Formats: sequence, C-alpha cells, structure tokens
Amino acid sequence: MQINQNKWKQKVILLSFVASMLLTSVKFLAYYLTRSNAVLSDAFESIINVLASGFAFYSIRISAQPKDSNHPYGHGKIEFFSAGFEGALIIIASAAIIYLGISRLLHPVPLENLSGGAALVGLTALANGALGYYLIREGRKLNSLALTADGKHLVSDFISTLVLLGSIALILVTGKQWIDAVASLVFGGLIALSGLRLVRKSVAGLMDETDPAILEGVARTIRTHRKDHWVDVHNMRVQQYGPDLHIDCHLTLPFYWSLQQSHDAVIDFENVLKASHAGETEVFEHTDHCLQACCRSCRLQNCGARRHSSVADLRWDAASLAKNEKLYRNLTVSKKKQITSRFHF
Repeated sequence: MQINQNKWKQKVILLSFVASMLLTSVKFLAYYLTRSNAVLSDAFESIINVLASGFAFYSIRISAQPKDSNHPYGHGKIEFFSAGFEGALIIIASAAIIYLGISRLLHPVPLENLSGGAALVGLTALANGALGYYLIREGRKLNSLALTADGKHLVSDFISTLVLLGSIALILVTGKQWIDAVASLVFGGLIALSGLRLVRKSVAGLMDETDPAILEGVARTIRTHRKDHWVDVHNMRVQQYGPDLHIDCHLTLPFYWSLQQSHDAVIDFENVLKASHAGETEVFEHTDHCLQACCRSCRLQNCGARRHSSVADLRWDAASLAKNEKLYRNLTVSKKKQITSRFHF
C-alpha cells in the first residue's frame, strides 16, 4: 500500500512538472505577442513552477526510501526542505518582478496585441487553477507536504494571473499603459506573500513544531475507538515526516494487570492509531499504572479494585492530550477538590 502511494505521488508531481513546462512556454509566447511587463512577470513565476516541481519530484523520490541506520525516522523531512526551497525561489522571483515593474514605470514600452495575449494567459490560468486544486487534494490525501505546497503555489499563480488579466482589461478600457507596470508590482507582492508562507511552513516542520490539525486528528481517533481500559492518555507528541507519523505518549492502564495484558493493550492501542493513517505510523508509549483517583473518570466495568464510581469522562482533545499531566485533569474544579480531600499519594 505504501509503495503504491509513493509511486502515485511521483506520477502526480511528474504531471505537475510537465504541465508547468508547457504552461511556461505559453506564457512566454503571450509576452512575445504583447510585450507586457506584467505578462513577463507571470512567465517568470512559471519558471519557478518548473524548478519547484522538479525539486518536489526529487524530494518525493527520496522521502519514499525506507528508514535505515543513518535515518532511523525515515527520509520524509526532505519534503519540508522542498517546500522551503520552493518558497525561497518564489521570494527571489517576486524581487525580480518588482524590479522589472519599477523599471517599466521609469521606462515605458508600448504594448501590443493585448487581446490575443490575454486569451493565452487566461488558458494558462485555468490550467494552473485546476492542476493546483488537484495537487492540494492529492497532497492532503497522501499526507505529502511537497504535493500540497506545489498545489498551493499553482493556486496562488492562478489568483495572481486573474489580477494580471484584470490589469489588461483596464488597459484595454482606459488606454493607460502605466497600469501594466503597477500590475507587475502588485503581482510581485502577492507571490512574495505566498513564498513567505511556504518558508514559514517549511521552518515549522524542520523545527518539529506541533501541527494542531494533525494532533486533533489523532485525538479524534482515540475518542472514536476508546477502550474502557484506556484509563488515561497524556504527554502526547505527534510529528509528521512526509507521509509518516511518529507518535509518543503515556498510556495509563489498570495497575493490577499482568505484563501480558498490558502488552496486548499497548499493541491494540498502536493498531488503532496505525489503522487511521494512510502512511506508516510509528508509536512509542510509556505505560503508567492507575491510582485510586483515576476511578472518578474510569470506564472499566467489573473492576475489583474500584473504590469510587465514575463521575465524568476525561476530555481527550489536542490541548489536553499534549499536557504532561495525569489523572482527573479535565474534571471540574469542584470534583478535583472532592478527590484531593479524600486521597493522598
């Protein structure tokens, strides 16, 4: 299953690479027809699309390699580097586009055949928009940051091209050709923001910053498949490297269980988490034993060690699971006071 996913990702990004080369050629043809600086700016950004898609293809091939002695967590982090590389290229392109826009303001050049050029640019915009949304969908389905980042770049290209077409329409209506240079400046600013967002996402991944959406997805899985003997789960950390998840947590189980029972429960807990994720999932648990205070939130029936009836479930969400706190942390304050007044550990 994993091998098929990796092959499919490579096919998808290869489609993006080929399409980007074709669309870049069309945009340079549109510039040749119009001599529009804004159209040239759009064509320059398309060169970035080609380079970024090529590097994304390389990163996906590397991330598909299995873990080894030198890379015990696999090779998935290269997808974060790919996204950062793409973001850096976009920022460099935006600087060049802004420079060209200022130059064209100072030294205007007559524009030609704007209608024909606009038609060609419009076709590339539709193609980029469709391809971008497709890459985002596949990237999210396959948990690939490289695919998602490339798709978001193409969607931002689609939006900025619409701005470009709007500027061409204004020039045709008003006859004021300085709008072309101003549109180029706006275009450069828009793609600079897109590049900065990609770099920010890349740095966050390389620094192992917590992704609330991924953590909440794991929390939802635990809530949905909750077993009565999962007394508590806490100190959870979740990181995604390419398509793979790495999960660390503490799992509280009944204190009187045998080693075999606890082992079976841990395996079952791991299998639940692995079944909910399309890529490979690696889970490391530290098992804790329950205490008397746990009875207040324990669902386990027919427990010979129970001292008190259960009064409330623990609220397992992204925020609470990440805390390094045990026991009745999500019960109300009044219930906490009631428990601590009766028991001392």
